[in-house]
Amino acid sequence: MRRAELAAWLRLLLTPGVGNQSARQLLGAFGLPEAVFAQTQAALQTVVGPRLATALQSEPEDLAPQVERLDTWLAQDPQHHVLTLADPLFPPDLLQMADPPLLIYVVGDVQALHHPRRLAIVGSRNPTPQGQANARQFARALGEAGVCVVSGLALGVDGAAHEGALEASAPTVAVVGTGVDRVYPKRHLELAHRIGRQGAIVSEYPLGTPPLAQNFPNRNRLIAGLSQGTLVVEAALQSGSLITARLAAEQGREVFAIPGSIHAPQSRGCHALIRQGAKLVESAQDILEDLHMVDRAERAAVEDTDPTLHTSLLDAMGFDPVGLDALQARTGLDTATLQAQLLDLELAGSVGRLPGGLLQRVGQG
Repeated sequence: MRRAELAAWLRLLLTPGVGNQSARQLLGAFGLPEAVFAQTQAALQTVVGPRLATALQSEPEDLAPQVERLDTWLAQDPQHHVLTLADPLFPPDLLQMADPPLLIYVVGDVQALHHPRRLAIVGSRNPTPQGQANARQFARALGEAGVCVVSGLALGVDGAAHEGALEASAPTVAVVGTGVDRVYPKRHLELAHRIGRQGAIVSEYPLGTPPLAQNFPNRNRLIAGLSQGTLVVEAALQSGSLITARLAAEQGREVFAIPGSIHAPQSRGCHALIRQGAKLVESAQDILEDLHMVDRAERAAVEDTDPTLHTSLLDAMGFDPVGLDALQARTGLDTATLQAQLLDLELAGSVGRLPGGLLQRVGQG
């Protein structure tokens, strides 16, 4: 993209009062941003009114440094990209949204945004051990079946989903609420670098944008928009994951939810979604079949058959959180034997510890 063209797009975005809707009205009336800024105030006023027409006549104060910063960033790495609504590489699924971004910044492989099979996996930032394991296992199984996993790089379920996809050597897309030149949370710095090498990081926010609370619910519409369906692993009743699910449904995309323990607050959002019509899923194959991403005859190829230790203890645990005293009563094991077996299971990743001294079975074993 020519520097002047890029500057015109940035100027449109940076003009005070001009949002996505008014910008699209201007583009629809006059064409590309350079043509918009070639119009008289009288012509602009017929589309956006006198206040915005006046604002469009003045160049924003921070335009020049923003253009210079973006130009430098693009020159730093061939994997740095800017895609506008007019770019043929702009994801067509985003164009179908009611409120598409005018411009997106991408680090990594732009083709990941055009992958033929894309599924969003979202959920709690504070999942149970089972929820964390489910996110990773579903993402890995989906990745092995040729699906690109889309998520938000947040702690908890999002991070586990990206990790699972990477373990399957599958592409994964992280839609972030900051500038793509910043990583939030910081503990996901290494994960972000891996995603950039194996997939893509996407944002509609300018370079340098810090982690502002209002940006994260807004970015959820892009997670839903980039995906053919959305899987909610765990979510509280008031959570960003439910916003993503609602936006997916509004865009005509499928919504899936994993049921959980009736005792876990993180399961209530999923149960609410299921009551509202989301599809209950117990395996990655359920999603693949529903979205026609795999034939039923291929189910066995992606089933998870991980072995487990101490089967009788796991059977006694069930899948709900349980205390040590209750486990001892169910199994009849002495304290030393029970603690030793639990340690084995923890080290094997089959049992996780919850606050309050509770334990919970992890995975399908």
